[in-house]
Amino acid sequence: MYMKETSTLFRLLGDEARLRLLRLLAKERLNVSELTAVLGIAQSGVSRHLGLLRDAGLVTEEREGGFTFFRVTQDEKDRRLAPVWTLLRTRFRGASRDPLVHGDEARLRDVLRRRLENQETHGGESGTGVRQVVPGRSWAAWSRGLGLLLPPLRVGDLGCGEGYLTFEIARWADRVVAVDRSARVLERARRLAARRRVDNVEWRQGEIEKLPLDTGAVDVALLSQALHHARDPQRAIEEATRVVIDGGRVLVLDLRGHTKEWTRERLGDRWLGFGTEAVTGMMEKAGLVDVRARPVTDDTEHDPFGVLAAVGTKPRRGDDTVKETGQR
Repeated sequence: MYMKETSTLFRLLGDEARLRLLRLLAKERLNVSELTAVLGIAQSGVSRHLGLLRDAGLVTEEREGGFTFFRVTQDEKDRRLAPVWTLLRTRFRGASRDPLVHGDEARLRDVLRRRLENQETHGGESGTGVRQVVPGRSWAAWSRGLGLLLPPLRVGDLGCGEGYLTFEIARWADRVVAVDRSARVLERARRLAARRRVDNVEWRQGEIEKLPLDTGAVDVALLSQALHHARDPQRAIEEATRVVIDGGRVLVLDLRGHTKEWTRERLGDRWLGFGTEAVTGMMEKAGLVDVRARPVTDDTEHDPFGVLAAVGTKPRRGDDTVKETGQR
């Protein structure tokens, strides 16, 4: 290998993002969108890195069923790179305890799970394993179709973040009250709502442990990926219970219990997920009945991105019961 080529190659490998990308592609074929989701880098940046790695002969692309996938170049395709790959694979194995690598691995599992769930491609029925595109098959479309079966409910999206799930709820709900503690995040959500012309959402700033909603203000209260960020998850569920009507429901979607301590530092998690018994216990303690909880993703044990769902109903009371007044 000429000295200039060697110098260019090692400068190329001196970038952390490109090394992370190569480590992922050494494990799995991935497309640009999937790599963006795993690395947390803008799609334009991922495409630029891939172009440089492809020009250096480290990465190749394959088109299949309308998709473009990337993978590392096999050693035998260019014997000049075999020693480089030996070194890289040794370093990749040695980095297995790095929190950054743990995060990439967890997000990779999540991306692969969503790829399977979305069923963008699937094994041929003949058993040949040939992958083919299935036009129109989409979990997003399926969930939106199910939403049309629901009555026009008033929904509280508690801990809404930038509102991506809020907008999905707004497709079928009569009204959505979206609550988040961050004024900056809510402002971004408002701007996005204006661009999408979503006009049935009311955005309110507040803590999920002390909601800015009256008692009985909504039919359904949703806590989606909020409890593991809560200061007091029990109090958050009690507040969600307070703001639903008698006979209303509280729906929790959150992380299953895991042991990945790095999520506290890198993702800001206060809690390492929750077991089904823990969530059921908190909901029952809050006064909810008919509580059901179960995992809703197929994942390995202690996967930090495994999800559980739980739902409970607020008991109906007599009309003469005086309702507690909430904070506005």
